[in-house]
Amino acid sequence: MEDLLLKTNDIGFVGDNSLLENTKVEALFALGNLKFPTRKDEAWKYTSLKSVQNRKFVTGDLLKSDKLEDFKVADMEANVLVFVNGHYSEEQSTILENNTDKIVISSLKAALNDNNNELSAYFGQTGSHTEEIFTALNTVNTKDGVLITVKENTVIEQPIHIINITKGTDIVAHPRNLFVAGENSMVKIISSYETEEGSSFTNSATEIMVHKNAMLDYYVLQNESVESVQVNNVHVIQKDNTNFSITTITTDGGLVRNNLKIEVDGKHCETKLYGLYFLRGTQHVDNHTYVDHIDTDCMSEELYKGVMNDQSTGVFNGKVFVHREAQKTNAFQSNKNILMTDEATIYSKPELEIYADDVKCSHGSTTGQFDEEALFYLRARGIDETSARKLLVDAFASDVLNNINIPALKEKVEARVDASLN
Repeated sequence: MEDLLLKTNDIGFVGDNSLLENTKVEALFALGNLKFPTRKDEAWKYTSLKSVQNRKFVTGDLLKSDKLEDFKVADMEANVLVFVNGHYSEEQSTILENNTDKIVISSLKAALNDNNNELSAYFGQTGSHTEEIFTALNTVNTKDGVLITVKENTVIEQPIHIINITKGTDIVAHPRNLFVAGENSMVKIISSYETEEGSSFTNSATEIMVHKNAMLDYYVLQNESVESVQVNNVHVIQKDNTNFSITTITTDGGLVRNNLKIEVDGKHCETKLYGLYFLRGTQHVDNHTYVDHIDTDCMSEELYKGVMNDQSTGVFNGKVFVHREAQKTNAFQSNKNILMTDEATIYSKPELEIYADDVKCSHGSTTGQFDEEALFYLRARGIDETSARKLLVDAFASDVLNNINIPALKEKVEARVDASLN
């Protein structure tokens, strides 16, 4: 761990503010006690981080993006925040919603300068910075990030799109996000991770608080280069009668690890997790999810699907934990995969740990080869092999893609899926 800290050669924080100093100190202390994960650790059994440890990463400068229009979602009117190499680019960002009585959209640095109450109240309150090594590393090293606070009784029609771009060789970035959905509010947020050129280590941490009767849809698009590594930690807390959904789409990246933890700490909550990953070459994607049912009468639904080509490797480990007090929990979990070649590999482990006795919970995992009979059926009707394969894969992915509730974003994801298949 000490070596990795030294390799991030510009250690700092989002700002010098006494309100957050304790969080930074706690994270720094935690780094002295947390061990860097190896394949001997059960949670990292199938994912090696030697590609992180054996490289010297450097912090990059704030640069102008030459491909920003490609990274945006066409025909989508949105609030857009652009970060290049971990630095907020106000010049390249567009904030349409500036009514602070309804919503605050700000970089963390600006929020610190404004002594934002929500930032001081919620930043680091999930405790992940003392429990999870990469969140601790993010807390110590982060340069900037995003604060989104939706006020009570507010519906935000326009999505908020956070675009994280890396540009350079072996760049390290630690994006940090805090989203707070007030009571009876509604908002849709997109985080995309892009490589303009070169290679990187992106270590992202996001905290989300969903207050009573609120609805928050979160979309994560991962499209970094095959020379890049990404660790993405998302920690969510839901209160009574909330609806939270997260959809994670991985279409590129050398090594990607997604850690998602959701605390369903309220009654009558709905929680939905969707994932789709398209791998090729020697790409490696590891999805770890943890849904913690704490209170009664809640529902969670989880569906992850993967298409593995060449010598790629996928990992899915999803756990649903139902506390004794969480009666009448309804939890569903499924992981389905297609192996396009004999060399592709998937490790799938859905888990249930239940201590309540009045629940409906199920989980399952299926993995199979490409359906050659269906392919033959389509080719016999005059469809060429490439188009036929795309049709079958599109059908396989459709029940995840259909849960993208922003039409323009869905079109962009479908285009990226097609490009990945090519």
